[in-house]
Amino acid sequence: MPPSWPRCACRRPAVNRSLRIRGLLALAVVALSLYVALTVPIQLGLDLRGGTQIVLETRPPDTAAPDGEATDRTVEVLRGRIDALGVAEPTIARSGDNRIVVELPGVQDPTKAADVLGRTAQLTFHQVLGTANSADDIPKPLPKWPRQHVLADESGQLLRLEAASLTGNHVKEAAARFDQQGGSGWHVTVDFKGPGRDGWARLTGQAACHPAGDPSRRVAIVLDDKIISSPQVDPSVRCGSGISGGSTQITGSFSADEAKELALLINGGALPVPVETVEQRTVGPTLGAEAITASAWAAAIGTALTALFIIAVYRLMGALATVALACYGLISYAALAALGATLTLPGLAGFVLAIGMAVDANVLVFERAREEYAARHRPTPRSSLAAGFRSAFSAIADSNITTLIAAGLLFFLASGPVRGFGITLGIGVLASMLSALVITRALADYAAARPWVRRRPRLTGIAHTGTVRDRLSRTNPNPLRHPRRWLAASIAALVVAVSGIALRGLDFGIEFTGGRVIEYTTATSIDPEQARTALADAGFPRAIVQTSGDNQFTVRTHQLSNTQAAEITDTVSDLSQNVSKLRDEAIGPSLGKELRQGALIALAVALAAQLGYLAARFRLVFGTAAVAALAHDVVILVGIFAWLGKPIDGVFLAALLTVIGYSVNDSVVVFDRIRDLSRRDRKTPLARISNQALLQTLPRTVNTGMGAAFILTALAVLGGDSLTDFALALLIGLAVGTYSSMFTATPLAIEIHNRTHVPHPATNSARRT
Repeated sequence: MPPSWPRCACRRPAVNRSLRIRGLLALAVVALSLYVALTVPIQLGLDLRGGTQIVLETRPPDTAAPDGEATDRTVEVLRGRIDALGVAEPTIARSGDNRIVVELPGVQDPTKAADVLGRTAQLTFHQVLGTANSADDIPKPLPKWPRQHVLADESGQLLRLEAASLTGNHVKEAAARFDQQGGSGWHVTVDFKGPGRDGWARLTGQAACHPAGDPSRRVAIVLDDKIISSPQVDPSVRCGSGISGGSTQITGSFSADEAKELALLINGGALPVPVETVEQRTVGPTLGAEAITASAWAAAIGTALTALFIIAVYRLMGALATVALACYGLISYAALAALGATLTLPGLAGFVLAIGMAVDANVLVFERAREEYAARHRPTPRSSLAAGFRSAFSAIADSNITTLIAAGLLFFLASGPVRGFGITLGIGVLASMLSALVITRALADYAAARPWVRRRPRLTGIAHTGTVRDRLSRTNPNPLRHPRRWLAASIAALVVAVSGIALRGLDFGIEFTGGRVIEYTTATSIDPEQARTALADAGFPRAIVQTSGDNQFTVRTHQLSNTQAAEITDTVSDLSQNVSKLRDEAIGPSLGKELRQGALIALAVALAAQLGYLAARFRLVFGTAAVAALAHDVVILVGIFAWLGKPIDGVFLAALLTVIGYSVNDSVVVFDRIRDLSRRDRKTPLARISNQALLQTLPRTVNTGMGAAFILTALAVLGGDSLTDFALALLIGLAVGTYSSMFTATPLAIEIHNRTHVPHPATNSARRT
């Protein structure tokens, strides 16, 4: 019996066992994901379902530092006010030590909500001393301790008020009620607690000593230096005794809304510290629905084109990879739903983008399998696939970890929708690795073991080298013969990009500058020049007017109050019929400055993190070259947007950091191949090894780039105005990153290596896992 026979006999059960384990694991993951997707609804951000987001910042006294405890108390007070507004599924959460994020789904007019949430002064109850002729009509001389002041009541009449007798802290509960039996209509019931019971009795007892109709028989309820109600004490109340029991009714000609708002204001009481609105976003439900529909079409068409391309290139294995790609989409969606993540517009784009990036791992494996099939003696598709998965693992792990670094930085350093993009991108990367290394492998192993597949190996798509590799083998080019020429071309591109930044400047969005942007849709198109003139006449000469789409109209201004924003809306309404507001965003100047600094920090940390990881996985030479290529990509992308006059906003920042992660993927794949070739041949110069590695990875680069390009082109064409600039930035980044990984990072690594005379790359092989 041949010596090899016992080894084959004992290995086969182990192989079959691992195949079954992978198959069962893949089936379990898909089944669980399907269950979660069908039973757990995913949360949509306000930019997709419509509503208002308000970011409040606490303003403690100048002598006090931001206090997280005071912010927590403020959140609880605001929560009561929001619940009383009757908004479905509102959310309120603390952000940092001094910020509060409030989301109000379905609220399209944020003015009332912002006014209610932002009322910050003490809620107080005062005895009315009489009327006044002016705000300064206070008797003099007056002892210091009484402290009187003059305020206008609901009708505009000036009243002289005594110092506060009670505050909002003495109120237990206020409720709007309808008197069905007595027919008196809506009224507000107020219940006091603790010392407030006796205090209310004393206050109303003093007012009851004045005759009916006398202003001094009234009690004023003041919030934010404004009288919100000044009821007269009922004639049945006797002088000195007041209203006992700690409960009272405020009656009047209230409508239902007026009674509920008064009860809301009394219930809300005072905030522990003043707050200021630093950001406000309002998105109409139509815009969100259009974004979802456009993204769904882009995902469907882009994925279909990518699937057809992969099947055409890799045949049976490409078809199985397409099935795994569908499973990837299911797993990603289920993970978002299970984690309770909020899907925002950039997050939706990140979800679509990750579909294209998920192809990369499959392409890496299949190209490696093709190489193994061509190099082996009497190969089989199954053994070539196993070797392909084994050889491609390090490149898949390194490239995905670098993208995870970018996604993690978005999560920790960004905020709002951009942070949501980081979450979906990170989940997408993890799901793509699971899809490629578990599901695709399980399907491929099962298919490759079928007898009809073994008899027709070319059907698998890996039993030949491929068109691109065949052409490279025939021509045997040497693109890195003159690496300095490629570096000169990269420098020239940098000069053009920097010139655009210097000459055209950067059009920072309101996220970075502060201000307000309001987008409208109109029944008829509006001439921008006519709109500028009308807005200037209305008192907004610095307003920037832009048109997008057929009948969409955008106004960008400096910081405005809600009243001024309403004036702009009225002006636009006079220019066209059926004007409706699609979105309304306001960013305070302090928040804009903070976001600018955060963007620079995120960029710097991203580059430093990439350098550290690549230096640890490869060598400092290659890490330096890769990071320099990343900086090259960033400057060129920003420069192109400067030349095109495109805005630099939060969505662009998400695209920029994604380009960093995607660009380094290509560099990692090339460097991984250089490392493998260096171990096999320690004497060949680095330039020749790099050239060989570049040619071997070029088929993967072309096929992966095509897969991602289909998705991004679909987003750019079908994604609507909200996603066009995002997809454009990623398309530019895809092209620039593909070029730089081959013709910037690699030539630069060769130049640094030659100048520093560092040891051969193979000496660092121990660092590879």
